Amino acid sequence: MKLVRFGAAGAEKPGLIDADGKVRDLSGVVPDIAGAVLGRDGLARLKALDPASLPLAPQDSRLGACVGSVGNFIAVGLNYADHAAESGMAVPAEPVLFNKAPSCIVGPDDTVLIPRGSQKTDWEVELAVVIGERASYVSEADALDYVAGFCVCNDVSERAYQIEGTGQWMKGKGCPTFGPLGPWLVTPDEIDTANLAMTLKLNGETVQNGSTGTMVFKVPHLVHYISQFMILEPGDVITTGTPPGVGMGMKPPRYLKPGDRMEVSIEGLGTQRQLVAATA
Repeated sequence: MKLVRFGAAGAEKPGLIDADGKVRDLSGVVPDIAGAVLGRDGLARLKALDPASLPLAPQDSRLGACVGSVGNFIAVGLNYADHAAESGMAVPAEPVLFNKAPSCIVGPDDTVLIPRGSQKTDWEVELAVVIGERASYVSEADALDYVAGFCVCNDVSERAYQIEGTGQWMKGKGCPTFGPLGPWLVTPDEIDTANLAMTLKLNGETVQNGSTGTMVFKVPHLVHYISQFMILEPGDVITTGTPPGVGMGMKPPRYLKPGDRMEVSIEGLGTQRQLVAATA
């Protein structure tokens, strides 16, 4: 299934994409694409529905983030060897983890805001994992049983906040609008994330062109590893790292400016389109 949330920001309704690519309204069936709805039983209930029996969403409805009520938004740094190289950092021996603020989550086509005074706002196309079942101390072999689905994430980053000064990554990762998710949440039965093409275009120019196949730590290991340190709840999001081509790694470095447009895609998971603007 491809699950979505549609409507005005803060008032999104749950939906699914039918065989014709149209959004069907699930609000008469479930309250949101969140929490227990993302568990095995909840997803089985949705899969058993006949999409044609559901009302169509209003045409041209805004798409919100494809998962609601996110509790933990966890990110993995330096998870592509070639991106680590362009960042001038060693490939880590185990996953590097940091937090993105859940309040930074926005819809896939919402405007991305450059923070006040920022000179180094950057882009990162990433595969995101949405948890479906409560996970604590799970084995790597069983890890995918705890996953509700996958989506595109643009891990927008402010490099001065992240690296300079005290160098705390979370400062550069959780600014408002720094976490577009979607357009869809694709359930694991419909996607194999082992070798998906990933691209990010800036003003029509392809600046990132990679594949999930070059991830250092794969999805099952990441879910297993993170569950050793914290309890993962349904609706938690793990964004799993980016391939090379970020602005920080260019010579000279290149960063986002008002008026820029990003197109962020992962094979089988759809495309985000974002206008960049300055924070008022």
